[in-house]
Amino acid sequence: MNQPATANPFAGMKSRDALRETIVRWLLRLGTFFIVAVTVAILAHIMVKGAPVAFRSTWPFVNVQFLTELPSTLHVIEDVKGGRIEVEVNRADQVKAQLGDAFHSETTISYSGGGILGPIVGTALLVTVSISIALFLGVACAIYLSEYARHGNPLIEWVRLAILNLAGVPSVVFGLFGLGAFVLTAPVFVDVPADRSVFAIPLGFTTLSFEGWDTCVLSGGFTLAFVILPVIITASEQCLQAVPQGFRETSMALGATRWQTIRYSVLPFATPGILTSSILGIARAAGETAPIMFTAALAFKDKLPWQKDLPPLPADASIFAHWEQSVSRFLGIFTESVQALPYHIYTLAAKIPQNEYSERAQYGSVFVFLVLVASLAASSVLLRKRLRAKYRW
Repeated sequence: MNQPATANPFAGMKSRDALRETIVRWLLRLGTFFIVAVTVAILAHIMVKGAPVAFRSTWPFVNVQFLTELPSTLHVIEDVKGGRIEVEVNRADQVKAQLGDAFHSETTISYSGGGILGPIVGTALLVTVSISIALFLGVACAIYLSEYARHGNPLIEWVRLAILNLAGVPSVVFGLFGLGAFVLTAPVFVDVPADRSVFAIPLGFTTLSFEGWDTCVLSGGFTLAFVILPVIITASEQCLQAVPQGFRETSMALGATRWQTIRYSVLPFATPGILTSSILGIARAAGETAPIMFTAALAFKDKLPWQKDLPPLPADASIFAHWEQSVSRFLGIFTESVQALPYHIYTLAAKIPQNEYSERAQYGSVFVFLVLVASLAASSVLLRKRLRAKYRW
């Protein structure tokens, strides 16, 4: 005779706890969907407003003028019939003369004409300087904390805590730090110290004067480097610690020194993760406004950094003189103030009366800015994938 089937003793019972678990799971899911939806809405809004500024419906499909010209004042000239003509400052008088009696009114909108080549170049220079300094210092610090420092040392733990706290410091504080440390008191070699010099050290052939670098690419780059340094240190240290300890032990058992072990058996396998931290650093350095406002950025500049005026050389100048002037022009790039996309966008949004022309420049700048940051991040991700495929473990 068949025995009646018994209930599964391991089956879960529907209870108040199970209902609570379901509610919590759906709340978390809805929260995630909400964040994704808000992000997509923001990106869609920027694309709808900004893409028509950066792209065209006809060949070459890109607004070359917007990407290759410096910002300028836009002149909107209106005739008696209500027609509007948008011209740059150099052509405004010519257009008004051509209109003659048909001229009605003229409106000027600062920074809304021309293009954004100056801010793009300035942002690229600031990011390049900052990421170069932060990667070197950050990876060096991470290597020491992970490979050389004694674990459990109270001083090392305090250092790690200080790095974590540094990551939470507001960016405007970093801007004030950069103003005091680099703009006003950084050391320079000069023949005669300036009046604002904190103190000077005579060296015989020159003088080391602590009078600052003024507002320039170097000041802004060093300041941004300290902004992103905590992110790079923390992420790089975690990547180094993720490499199996057996790699180190095997290398040292074969007679390698500590540095050879780190150089050939640890760093290559941690590099993909370090590149991830550099992606985060690039994104943050490119988007900061407050630090560069105090140390590097200008609202308007009518020349690119390498277009600095230098005294002309005589006709019989030697090759060495031409080479010296070329070096001086190159180094002068890093001692010039620049425009930057975040500060340019801030100026358009906060300092200029809002209208259809300033709004067009705002969204076009934001769209190009996002495309540039996304391109840098995508390049780093591709490079990271290639390195992971090469150093697989």
